[in-house]
Amino acid sequence: MKIAHIGMGDIAQKAYLPFTTSQADVHPIFCTRDAAILNALANKFRVSDTTTQYQAVLNFKPDAVMIHAATSVHPEIARYFLEHGVPTFVDKPLADSYEACESLYQLAERKQVPLYIGFNRRHLPLINQHSLSDTGTLQSLRWEKHRHALPGDAKTFIFDDFIHPLDSINLNGNVEFGDIHAQHQMDGAKLARLDVKWQQDGVIFEASMNRQFGITQEIISSSHDDRAYRFDSFVSGQCYRNNRVEQVQLKDWIPMLASKGFHGMFAEWKDVVSSGKMPLKLIERNLSTHRIAQKLLDFIT
Repeated sequence: MKIAHIGMGDIAQKAYLPFTTSQADVHPIFCTRDAAILNALANKFRVSDTTTQYQAVLNFKPDAVMIHAATSVHPEIARYFLEHGVPTFVDKPLADSYEACESLYQLAERKQVPLYIGFNRRHLPLINQHSLSDTGTLQSLRWEKHRHALPGDAKTFIFDDFIHPLDSINLNGNVEFGDIHAQHQMDGAKLARLDVKWQQDGVIFEASMNRQFGITQEIISSSHDDRAYRFDSFVSGQCYRNNRVEQVQLKDWIPMLASKGFHGMFAEWKDVVSSGKMPLKLIERNLSTHRIAQKLLDFIT
């Protein structure tokens, strides 16, 4: 399977390139505008098919493309490959406006080409194995992702960062914005904190991001009919049951990228490429998360 990586920034270098280039059934293609970075990474990962122009990727006849470039150019690049019938993966967010997201999915539908969005937290093995293994008993789910001394532009805050905890609680992908309670705090012209909460089918969902927190931290907690969980990392946590605390953790030797959901996400993406279809529930959840993000931005600004 020929897969092109477009954009060689931090997330590509840390997460995607090391894993995909190690897969025996993947023939990687590298693309970035910076020739020096392109050559260095091509040498490091022993990749021969490279280009500095994303349009030239088509010359290598890719089976799929994965876009890791800046959010601002996601729509432009994704549209180009969808127009040419190439299955397209885009790191979250798909775009920093719901209008652009909807337009791209309409194009994907017309062209009958899968458009996949990379939300690695949907595939965290520890969380899925324990906290979300039985959603039938779920009473509440709270996802916190905090940063230290980093208030920011509201659009970037919401679409590039807060979208992680937001999507992670948007399990059903069909909540109406009118049913969401949102609160925020500003630091001058910058957004410092955002909290959302809703109740659906008796389950309470909460997402929180405080960019003036004392430390960069991510906490996931859930309660069920007979137990509760708390995770301060993606590799270990606690289960509270029968008035006792039990430690839960991943098995030894689980690779870091697997623990962070990248292995599971890539496996799902490969299935999408092979089948040529995106499951409807995935499309609905992708659009729902971006729609809520847009509504939150409109609400704040």
